[in-house]
Amino acid sequence: MLTIDHISMEFSSRPVLDDISFLVNRKDRIALVGKNGAGKTTLLRLIAGEYKPTSGRIAREADCTIGYLPQVMLFQDNRTLYDEVMTVAHDDEARFVAEMDRTIIGLGFERKDFNRMCNEFSGGWRMRIELAKILLRHPDLLLLDEPTNHLDIESIQWLEDFLKTSQSAVVVVSHDRAFIDNVCTRTIEITLGRIYDYNVNYSRFVELRKERHEQQVRAFQNQQKMIAETEEFIERFRYKATKAVQVQNRIKQLEKLERLEVDIEDTSRLNLRFPPAPRSGDFPLIIEDLRKDFGDHNVFHDVTFTIRRGEKVAFVGKNGEGKSTLVKCIMGQLDFLGTLKIGHNVKIGYFAQNQAALLDENLTVFETIDYVAVGDIRTKIRDILGAFMFGGEASEKKVKVLSGGERSRLAMIRLLLEPCNLLILDEPTNHLDMQSKDVLKAALQDFNGTLICVSHDRDFLDGIVTKVYEFGGGRVKEHLGGIYDFLRAKKLADLNELNRRNPRPQNATKHESIPTVNRRSTDGQSQCNAPVEPSNAKLDYAAQKAAAAEKRKKERLITEVENAIATLEAQQADMEQLLSLPENQTQENFQKYESVKHQIEQKMYEWEILSEE
Repeated sequence: MLTIDHISMEFSSRPVLDDISFLVNRKDRIALVGKNGAGKTTLLRLIAGEYKPTSGRIAREADCTIGYLPQVMLFQDNRTLYDEVMTVAHDDEARFVAEMDRTIIGLGFERKDFNRMCNEFSGGWRMRIELAKILLRHPDLLLLDEPTNHLDIESIQWLEDFLKTSQSAVVVVSHDRAFIDNVCTRTIEITLGRIYDYNVNYSRFVELRKERHEQQVRAFQNQQKMIAETEEFIERFRYKATKAVQVQNRIKQLEKLERLEVDIEDTSRLNLRFPPAPRSGDFPLIIEDLRKDFGDHNVFHDVTFTIRRGEKVAFVGKNGEGKSTLVKCIMGQLDFLGTLKIGHNVKIGYFAQNQAALLDENLTVFETIDYVAVGDIRTKIRDILGAFMFGGEASEKKVKVLSGGERSRLAMIRLLLEPCNLLILDEPTNHLDMQSKDVLKAALQDFNGTLICVSHDRDFLDGIVTKVYEFGGGRVKEHLGGIYDFLRAKKLADLNELNRRNPRPQNATKHESIPTVNRRSTDGQSQCNAPVEPSNAKLDYAAQKAAAAEKRKKERLITEVENAIATLEAQQADMEQLLSLPENQTQENFQKYESVKHQIEQKMYEWEILSEE
């Protein structure tokens, strides 16, 4: 169906892909793996036709259609969700509508969302709209670049089932090990510009890759020994006339020798540990009858649970059900109704996407970590940075030139080195490759404090957490056991099963009791005080007027940010078009492109904060 024929690709004279060839057959399900920067996204864009190879060719059958989901894309704003997805409808519209309904619901939307304008959705939900459109086209070949980054566990499971039964061939780049293990039956690794093609799933590939790497290391070491011996012979007999012919033969031998390379940088076995956790009280977190509303919308209510010292728990559930909201309540960033008590001597270490904004932009990557590292760990700083994709020259970059993803990784490293006894991690793996996730996972397994982790990554949570809190329908339900125990117990045959089992009570949409005031006491406990007496009509009107003015202000700011994002995305599209031509692939142009990407990430984060407010 598709032939990759001896293609090479260079950026600014730097080789990314070097003379690679392989075939994509109908119904192939291929996982494209390799370290960040290895060339995975570049290869997808070459196949999609967005880039032209420096040499070689990509040939596909005349009737072969391709659907490509990139990590970043332009969105349409002037249509409803329903109308936007209908733009890909085929001739049999009645059958298409039924399939569209299943697909959109499968990706986590509700029917009430169908008439919402696309510009009302966050970047992650808009990515789902584009994914739905691609899946509904039924292309012969699907190219998916990190499709699970914006999906929750239930939507990922739905996508897995869809791809496993799809007639399309699939090439997917993902750092979600469980996802590619469940979907893909073939693994292609890109390393050092070359590819290694394995007709097995990812788990089996890892075993075979280890064997191959050991063989490569042995071959490399043998070659280095031979080179050293040959060079020694040349140097020893260079000026002896009787050995002149032999010396010349050895010199020619070295010149013709194809030097072996090995991906030596392997920090996956790095033994990174959190600093010992200071001892906290027996109950680091106690929550009783907690409720959170945003205006008339209830996020959750009647939430009651206690987390004991040393427990490691996961918060899971569909997006928008309140996982991150509860974390923000724990951190004191949002007010609420009910009781939330932080235990004695609890020192919280917190990671969320906005933690990256707190980094000092004028420091280098190395200086940022060197500033917080103490004791023996200081001798391992460069190893730690390498494990999180900041090896070599990248460690000397200034924070201000890092992308949003790079800043998030740096914030995670800094958190790893600071003493705490309650770790709260909100989607910690979104910007980590598999090697980095393995390092973090091992550190969390050894962590002797208490852990709350919000994540959709099943493989990452497996072996770490021993309790799962399920968010859904305005409630939070406790499940004993690990993440796979939870999924087996729920018998999640389809992603809507959680919603069917946890219908949102009709009376939970608005809090009908007398309003109460929350305050945080000096011992860390947030309490409901006595009911507040209803104010008179005049004060109510003034409060409503002030609230309406604040809302209009936020809406105006949101519009300004959206316009800025649209302008930046147009600039990004122009830059991508410019960089598609080899003569424009200069360091200056790449820096401009990365700068625009970074600005988009910052504006998207600003948009999400304003929308939530």
